Amino acid sequence: MDTPFSTLIRTASQDQHTEAETSSFMGDLLGGRLGVDAYARYTEQLWFVYRALEEGAEALRGDPVAGPFVRPELFRTAALERDLAHLRGPDWRAGLAPLPATAAYAERVAECARDWPAGYVAHHYTRYLGDLSGGQVIRDRAERAWGFARGGDGVRFYVFEEIPNPAAFKRAYRELLDGVDADDLEKQRIVDECRRAFGFNSAVLRRLGSEFPLSA
Repeated sequence: MDTPFSTLIRTASQDQHTEAETSSFMGDLLGGRLGVDAYARYTEQLWFVYRALEEGAEALRGDPVAGPFVRPELFRTAALERDLAHLRGPDWRAGLAPLPATAAYAERVAECARDWPAGYVAHHYTRYLGDLSGGQVIRDRAERAWGFARGGDGVRFYVFEEIPNPAAFKRAYRELLDGVDADDLEKQRIVDECRRAFGFNSAVLRRLGSEFPLSA
């Protein structure tokens, strides 16, 4: 491929990325039209997805394709659990269950981690690079709307304390993508899985949108 893989994967999934960003639920959340309960509900769904991502990571450390992407400084599960304890209280796990769309998403992540490391890379990319970029907009809105301490409990998911220079980290990440150990056919499969990952994310947001309908 003449086009860098990091560019190819970004441009090929742009439509799905835009669909997720412009969902009614996310628009209402960022527009300040939803309460903190909607934010907490969204955070709960993220926990299921990141648990699948990170439970599968250890076994992939030695994999030639996925191994270079296993970076503990990115891991979000512990931060999500602190946020949920703040949002829902110490018994936040009690009765917690994923939405059907979330369960399907997490199941696919786990399947890729187990059976197809290159597919895992697609899910890794769509989640973590999004957290380092657009996720910061959600953090800012949460701090302003609901009075969370800056970078404190409630928004810790969006705070990467071990990544002092996110811009440099993202550049290095894109270099990893450009050097991924896969042939052109496998790279195309990764791109397709990236689109699928955004589709899963959009399905979760649509379900949340029906649970928290537009307030306009």
